[in-house]
Amino acid sequence: MAKKTMEVVKGLDLQRYMGRWYEIASFPSRFQPKNGENTRATYTLKEDGTVNVLNETFTNGNRGSIEGTAYKADPSSDEAKLKVKFYVPPFLPIIPVTGDYWVLYIDEDYQYALIGQPSRNYLWILSRNPHLDEEIYNQLVQKAKDEDYDVSKLHKTPQSENPPEDAPTDTKGTWWFKSLFGK
Repeated sequence: MAKKTMEVVKGLDLQRYMGRWYEIASFPSRFQPKNGENTRATYTLKEDGTVNVLNETFTNGNRGSIEGTAYKADPSSDEAKLKVKFYVPPFLPIIPVTGDYWVLYIDEDYQYALIGQPSRNYLWILSRNPHLDEEIYNQLVQKAKDEDYDVSKLHKTPQSENPPEDAPTDTKGTWWFKSLFGK
């Protein structure tokens, strides 16, 4: 049975979307440590209209991060379908990895969002705050379910009451190697 066409936000205000977002829940990914916590993304609009993406997660007190660039998949469309490009491994950026980043839902105040992609293999629930009201969380899960996501794969991301602002950085990229082996 063919999956329905995914609903995507139209007219996303990129300027309002910029800033820090906390990962409330996501589908587990081999690109992130299994025991990562306080995972977050910070988006910064660049002069050329692309977005600098900084993804961070904390494991055993160390900060792992990767930077990339997001851009509209189709500059002539008003749909919030972006492409995100990272270079791996992060300590020796030579291999470009590009993925889809589709904003499936965002509230009118730009405080929480549902992010997915066409294969439905990845899903993120993001919030401006490290904690999200359970009722809102459940509404976002239902929206994902309505878009044919297998929400049983959703994993809540541990977020501290006071998330770390900074920590020692994993400059060797060992988190990246561990992620290849599912650790």
